[in-house]
Amino acid sequence: MLLARYQHELIEAGCDEAGRGCLAGPVFAAAVILPHDFDHAILNDSKQLTESVRYALRAEIEQRAIAHAVGIVDNVEIDEINILNASFLAMHRAIAKLHLKPQYLIIDGNRFNKYETTPHACIIQGDGKYFSIAAASILAKTYRDDYMKQIAAEHPEYDWHNNKGYGTIKHRESILKNGYTPYHRRSFKVTLESDGVIIQVV
Repeated sequence: MLLARYQHELIEAGCDEAGRGCLAGPVFAAAVILPHDFDHAILNDSKQLTESVRYALRAEIEQRAIAHAVGIVDNVEIDEINILNASFLAMHRAIAKLHLKPQYLIIDGNRFNKYETTPHACIIQGDGKYFSIAAASILAKTYRDDYMKQIAAEHPEYDWHNNKGYGTIKHRESILKNGYTPYHRRSFKVTLESDGVIIQVV
């Protein structure tokens, strides 16, 4: 069972991102403030849930949350500032959009760039420990998936509808064959091993 709070005195928001390891598309992040006594039987890290369950939970999270927001950093910005900083920036943008200002942040992972003067705690595998981070992981994941499905129609050969921009074999083969689209992260190296020879796009 996940925990409702990391601390009990301040208004707390959980934050997480989705799409950090992808070859194409933006990185999305979400920030969620849940009621102090929030509880749920199945809410968990988005990676542990099926797609249909994630979308069902998204609707419930948005209904029950005190505040929630999503932030986005596109592939061009990712190439300019690197994916780690882009992940932090996406979280900052999500936090800034919350209609209720959090007094404390709990962040999935082990690193974070401080947001203004708000204190925070970094929690490794936090999306499997705290409801608010798990909720943020679901919002970030589902809204990013929606975006990738939308742009998949422009470039069906890259199979984004299924791989969501991650570096599957089919995706990498298509990059090596057709080149980059305007949605690809140019700072990410793409390699594919064929008959013992590594082919690379840089």
